[in-house]
Amino acid sequence: MGMLDRFADIIKANINDLLDKAEDPSKMIDQYLRDLTENLAEVKRETAGVMAEEARTKRLVDENASDIAKYDGLARKALSAGNEDDARTFLSKKQELEAKAASLKTTFDAAHENAAKMRQMHDKLVGDIELLNGRREAIKAKVAVAQTQDKVNEFSAGADKAAGAVSAFDRMEAKADQMLDRANAMHELSQQPVDEAAALEAKYAAAGTDAAVDDELAKLKKEMGL
Repeated sequence: MGMLDRFADIIKANINDLLDKAEDPSKMIDQYLRDLTENLAEVKRETAGVMAEEARTKRLVDENASDIAKYDGLARKALSAGNEDDARTFLSKKQELEAKAASLKTTFDAAHENAAKMRQMHDKLVGDIELLNGRREAIKAKVAVAQTQDKVNEFSAGADKAAGAVSAFDRMEAKADQMLDRANAMHELSQQPVDEAAALEAKYAAAGTDAAVDDELAKLKKEMGL
């Protein structure tokens, strides 16, 4: 049936298009379900139309069968009443309706088959949508976990860089210590050698000064009667 093929093509096209654009599967699955829901609405309308056609052709078959039975009964009544010509007329009409019955049955069979296919497609589409709705949250959860993992990976990379920076600072500090030690050593080497004799001379000179001050202090205290 052309209708079924057309809807199948629409659904396949939607799937392929979304897969090509699937940068964010969680968003794509929502879009795909929206598209399927729109397709389902159209399928419902078409299915209702095909089922209405099935019902119409079934009604024609039933009405024709009823008319055949009616004219058969009228022919019997006419013969019972001795009206053979009337019976012949009724039987002629009955035969006309019986010839028409085959065509009506063929039409009904085709309508019934079409309606069955449309109902089958409708039911499958409803089932698929329910199934995908059930899987949607699982897919979104996987996407969320993947996105979180990406962030963790980024932070891990940042932590690695920070660790590298700390190591570099350690090396720079060690180099600075080495430079300071070298500078101190150069300063020490640049100093004049210590003259031990001169140092002792200054020591005793200071001691003599202190003694003179002590003598002067004692003399002053004696004069003041202290």
